[in-house]
Amino acid sequence: MTVTEQPGQQAGKTVTHPLQRLSAAEITAARALVEQAGLLTPTTRFADLGLDEPHLDDPQQVDRRVRILLLDVATGRARTVVVSLVRGAVDEVVEHDPAVDGQPPILLEEFMRVEEIVKADPGWVEAMTRRGISDLELVRACPLSAGWYDRPGEAGLRMLRVLSFLQHRPEDHCWSHPIDGVVAYVDLTAGRVIELVDGPLLPIPAEEANHDDPRYVGTLRDLKPIEITQPHGPSFTVDGDVVTWGGSDAEGWRFRVGFNAREGLTLHELTLGGRPVLDRASIAEMVVPYGDPANWRAWQNYFDVGEYQLGAQVAQLQLGCDCLGEIYYFDAVLADADGNPETKTNAICLHEEDAGVGWRHFDLFTESNEVRRQRRLVISFWATVGNYDYGFFWYLYLDGRIEFEAKATGAPFTSSYVEGSPWATKVAPQLGTPGHQHFFCARMVLAVDGRRNAVDEVDLVRVPAGPENPLGNAFTRRFTRLRSEAEATRIADPAVGREWHVTSTEHRNTLGQPTGFVLQHPGGPLLLADDRSSIAARAAFAKTHVQFTRYAPGERYPAGDLPNQHPGGAGLPAYSAADRALDGEHLVAWVTVGMTHFPRPEDWPIMPVAKTSFALQPYGFFTRNPALNVPPSTASHCATTPGTGHEGHH
Repeated sequence: MTVTEQPGQQAGKTVTHPLQRLSAAEITAARALVEQAGLLTPTTRFADLGLDEPHLDDPQQVDRRVRILLLDVATGRARTVVVSLVRGAVDEVVEHDPAVDGQPPILLEEFMRVEEIVKADPGWVEAMTRRGISDLELVRACPLSAGWYDRPGEAGLRMLRVLSFLQHRPEDHCWSHPIDGVVAYVDLTAGRVIELVDGPLLPIPAEEANHDDPRYVGTLRDLKPIEITQPHGPSFTVDGDVVTWGGSDAEGWRFRVGFNAREGLTLHELTLGGRPVLDRASIAEMVVPYGDPANWRAWQNYFDVGEYQLGAQVAQLQLGCDCLGEIYYFDAVLADADGNPETKTNAICLHEEDAGVGWRHFDLFTESNEVRRQRRLVISFWATVGNYDYGFFWYLYLDGRIEFEAKATGAPFTSSYVEGSPWATKVAPQLGTPGHQHFFCARMVLAVDGRRNAVDEVDLVRVPAGPENPLGNAFTRRFTRLRSEAEATRIADPAVGREWHVTSTEHRNTLGQPTGFVLQHPGGPLLLADDRSSIAARAAFAKTHVQFTRYAPGERYPAGDLPNQHPGGAGLPAYSAADRALDGEHLVAWVTVGMTHFPRPEDWPIMPVAKTSFALQPYGFFTRNPALNVPPSTASHCATTPGTGHEGHH
């Protein structure tokens, strides 16, 4: 197992491409421009800072701009500022009305302040006393995004809603001991509790479940180590932010790596055999809605990208644990709350994996016997958001397949269990885990053999028996062209094998067919909350599996620019309202996959990884199997031991 670490970007490093990730020096320069413009006070914080990516329809754009979201924590004032590093100028200052536009994402320092705020509130202290808790040092306040419920007095307030958990001692994991029935509504700007819900006296579960207890760690002694070796090194090359894999530019994959505090990992200019496939791909939003209607829990739902800055929560990856094999790590340089650069080491992992048999055939007539292994390139990162850990994996395959996979693990959120509850699963004595959903919305700017694409929805169709189908065995496909945005909000239907063919309107293969890729979606439950609910208005993207829109530079996030405490309707509903024509246009695919989770006892105290995914696969992009040129395996472990039929041991 070896690792190649990317050196930190140096101050003054030459910018070689408009999409090159921001360096520490550029972040410092952007901050200086904001300060010189008189836009900073002692209480101003940088809620977000990232590259203002050039418009894809303007490839000659050479300006280097930075988009910054400022929050004054003393007043709640929020502004978006765009600065040009090339011209040394402030280009835009946009004031936000939090009651209408929504709030900036929550800052780490605000999370840290909450415990001090609630413990200073007499009502909250009394609520703890009613529950027999006198040592407040062992109470952990859990600050959570407030959502939007059109409640009197809340419009425009910067808020968190706060649940609490008990520790038996400092090293005890508090998720085992929810202090249920109590929630504090905190005004962050004023620094006080504005409302306290003090509900029924529910039992505080006492049983501990510390997954890092030495008594339980590593007790499975019979597992032998698995070593992944590539004695000749990896098959990919990295040049700055650009990765090439699977052959030369005329054969394999090439793409540019990006990373920002909001989305985390982004992929740019993805080409296959020198031909474009995607201009950009990212997970542009997540939402985790909970299904317990108790008045101290019914508000629970979290937008982990827009409210919590998913990329800023990136984990430092560990060789041999998070990634195996010949690893290349990318660091991520982000801005902290004061606008200063901060390096997140080992943020992105790049490596290859064996992916089983790619193709094989024994020919009865020629006795030709050929087997080729499939391989995939993996680029990934992990982020911890509160109690959950999420992994985001993009896979590129030798046969041209692209797959996204989200992985969820960590500690399920807990409640005091009421026997017979339809809203939760009992996982320990008196301990429940409420049902909830996880939705991941990918934004993919399409460029399949160019930026002029069209989309057909393709369903399998049964054909009734009749004169043209006398034995009743026939079936076929129905192609429906999605010509406008109003037609392009779609639901997956595994019963008819539904998929979406994205084809070029300019290029055809040697068989005369439009070149294309097919989008494959697994289906599954969508948002289960009532259509009249607040979360249905705010997370409309989770009410559909696939949606296509025409590309526009400012349409970046499916729940809008500022989903924190936004009343709803922003993002995809607003983008598609104009019902723009799609045929032969530059298109964006918004793909939402999810998990509906009523946790099992086996998910406690730390759940095994759960997965959800979707894929893009070549369809007429080539005219034969593009993996025919994969060489046979030469490793000795492909051999068998004579007379046994078993793999040899080496």
